[in-house]
Amino acid sequence: MSDDYYKDKYKRMGCAIFLIPLLALPLLADEIKFGFKSPAFSKIGYSAHVLTIENQEFTRSEAIRLDLEAKLEEQLREENNSLLERWKNNLQSRILSNISRQITDSLFSDDPQLTGSFVLFDNVISWDSDGTFITLTIYNTLDGTTTEITIPVNSFGFTE
Repeated sequence: MSDDYYKDKYKRMGCAIFLIPLLALPLLADEIKFGFKSPAFSKIGYSAHVLTIENQEFTRSEAIRLDLEAKLEEQLREENNSLLERWKNNLQSRILSNISRQITDSLFSDDPQLTGSFVLFDNVISWDSDGTFITLTIYNTLDGTTTEITIPVNSFGFTE
């Protein structure tokens, strides 16, 4: 038991010898300074902070706008590619092709018409031939513009 007493005594003395020099060291301390980390409060780097927020807002609104435009374009494509729309385009193409064939037959047949005209939507299409040239005139009734196309008849070089 006496050995345990001395062991504990030496342990206490060893701890005291180790701790006493630590107490003698000067303590260094400073006042506690508080500062906000956010530039919105501290105003340090505030302009960069505001520009970053503005850039994020702009990028987000631009992405939303582009997404909306893409959806509208897709919807328009779907509407223009519907079965009814394709049928109407096909019908219109065939009608215009037939009108074109009739005009060509009238101008270049064995017994050609020297003059003629017809109305197609808002355009008056007329032609006049002098035997050498055919003058095709397209008059737009909406804006009053006139387009003339001169076609040389004898210079095609068709041979029989």
